[in-house]
Formats: sequence, C-alpha cells, structure tokens
Amino acid sequence: MVRDVQLHAASVLTIDVSPAGPEDPSRGGGMERSGMRVPEALEALMREALGEAELAPETGDLPIGALVVDAGGRILGRGRNRREADADPTAHAEILAIREASAALGSSRLDGMTLVTTLEPCAMCAGAALTARIGRVVFGAWDDKAGAAGSRYDLLRDRRLPLAAEVVGGVLEEECAAPLRAFFRDSP
Repeated sequence: MVRDVQLHAASVLTIDVSPAGPEDPSRGGGMERSGMRVPEALEALMREALGEAELAPETGDLPIGALVVDAGGRILGRGRNRREADADPTAHAEILAIREASAALGSSRLDGMTLVTTLEPCAMCAGAALTARIGRVVFGAWDDKAGAAGSRYDLLRDRRLPLAAEVVGGVLEEECAAPLRAFFRDSP
C-alpha cells in the first residue's frame, strides 16, 4: 500500500509501507521487526525525540524523549522524562509532550496527531494518548517489562476500549535502546 507522508507543510514524501514479510506476532506488528520499511519522516521525528532523551540524564532521569506532531509534521509538544527532576511519578516524556501540545492548541483533544516516543509507552502514557484521542503512536525501543503498545500489554489497540490508535513500533530501535542500556549500566 502506498501512502503520502508529509515531512513538513511544504513537502510530501510518497512511501511504500507494504509488508515485506510476515509480522512478528509476539510484538504486535512493529515495522522493523515485521520487515516493513520505516519511512524517513518517522526516522527524522524519532531522531528529534532522541534529542529530547539526551537531556533527561542531566537531571538523573531515564533517557526517554517524546514529541506530539500534527499531520503536517509540525511539532506541537516536546517532552523528556522529568520524574526525578520534578519529584513527580507522572512526569513521563509522553505525558509532558501531550500536555505541551494540548496547551499549544488550547484543547485536550489531539485528534489526528502522532505521538513519537523513544520507548514503548507504559499503561499510563498509552491511556493518556487514547484519552487525548491521538491517532498514531510511533515508538523506538520495546519495553518488555511495562510496555503497553504490544509487548506486555496492547492498550492502544484493545478492542474492548472505545478508542484505538495506530501503532508503529521499533523505529530506530537500537538507537533508542542504547541510551537506556547505558543509563542502567552506569547507574549506581
């Protein structure tokens, strides 16, 4: 299937997102693990999220970054983990990016937006994305311990819930996982 992906308001990139092989059923169909090619636009956005993640360890926080992007590719919200910095267990990168985007739009509804995050969202962040009516969640590294987008749970596509989001997992997976491994290796 061919889709148009808008990189910026003025440019459109046409990409082929047809499956190149069978999906890995244990992962809920992440693009890289399923053999699907990852669009350059998603990789560029993930690199932006990685830039946010790089700032988190300065405050003792996990290196996780997130963005909320509109259909035109405009970044409306940015976030990085600030749980330790703010002494707030809800200060996950995704929550902060959603809050910033909502404030920028003056609305709690982020219909049609994309959440890009370097780590598979936890249940809280997946729930926040659904509550905000985000249409697509793109993530880098899988979280086998607490992921709620296909590895441990799949809240974003749970048919029992009234809302769902498209999920694209494993985008720049290794690049997103490396800072997390280094953080835990270097932490006392």
